[in-house]
Amino acid sequence: MTNTKKQGFTLIEVVLVLAIAGLIFLIVFLALPALQRSQRDTQRKNDVSRLMSQIANFQSNNQGALPTSGVWNNSFKSQYMTAGGQQFGDPESGSYTLTQAASASTAANATTGNVTIYVNARCDTDPSDGVSAGTGARQIAVVIPVEQGGFFCQQN
Repeated sequence: MTNTKKQGFTLIEVVLVLAIAGLIFLIVFLALPALQRSQRDTQRKNDVSRLMSQIANFQSNNQGALPTSGVWNNSFKSQYMTAGGQQFGDPESGSYTLTQAASASTAANATTGNVTIYVNARCDTDPSDGVSAGTGARQIAVVIPVEQGGFFCQQN
């Protein structure tokens, strides 16, 4: 009689490997949506910076004046916010609506895809609080909601 060992894995080894692989997949699937939200929020913040830059360009071309309420989504968006075929749009909804607020207030009324421009305003110390009255007609604060909660505010 010869003593031969059978080659292969035991059932416990196979189950253990499958459990570890399942745990790794679970961790990846739980982390992926948070990474995507973070990436979209980063794009929104970059878009606000780009918007602020183009507002400065508009002001330099128009003796320091800001676009009027009706101009934001029409000629301003097409002339200043579209370059080289790049669209100025929310990463989730596809487009931004630029809204000029009448006065400084909390940013709580902002919704996804809506960029609110506050004239004569400044960002509060805590951007999630909103905006406060500024010190000049040319001072503006731009507010956009972010998916991670709260708002992102940038001022000139």
